[in-house]
Amino acid sequence: MRTLLQINTSLYLENGQSSQLASAFVAAYCARHPDTRVIVRDLAAHPLPHLTAERFQAFLTPPQERTPAQQAIVAESDALIAELKAADTIVLGLPMYNFGIPSPLKAWFDHIARAGVSFRYTPQGPEGLIGDRKVYIFATRGGYHQGTARDTQTGHVRDFFALLGIRDLTFVYAEGLNIGETEREQALQAARQTIERLAA
Repeated sequence: MRTLLQINTSLYLENGQSSQLASAFVAAYCARHPDTRVIVRDLAAHPLPHLTAERFQAFLTPPQERTPAQQAIVAESDALIAELKAADTIVLGLPMYNFGIPSPLKAWFDHIARAGVSFRYTPQGPEGLIGDRKVYIFATRGGYHQGTARDTQTGHVRDFFALLGIRDLTFVYAEGLNIGETEREQALQAARQTIERLAA
């Protein structure tokens, strides 16, 4: 059985354009692969705490020395990492807010990236411990940013997954959604056509 992890990050939950595109892809993918088990993690509906010194220290403390509170923090992170490891395919809905990634996604990144657990340091540089798998990213933007210095998302997301050893990423962009109705519909239609091709 295949396992697909869908990560939504839109403030508008399932009504966000990025969430809708991600869900459209998942539906098309499952229609072609009916044995797929889908896990949906909505980081806006159920946000993780942002990283604090207290939470970071819990990750650094040896297991036998952790307090009950630290054990709970680490257990939450361990569950997120296990969920990621179990997924053969990852689908990420990625709206752009103020030229960056949504803050709930950054919190998820900070709970996933743990030295010695999801990656390790070597003399040759960091080495991912998650293992490569396919990631589809549906990036929605109000303006036009792809290929410009304003697109801080693409490199950030690519670098994060590469840290874990995940390099097979496909980005689908729907841009200009706030420019006008015509531009919006054209961008979304193009994204839907790409979805049909990718899910085949």
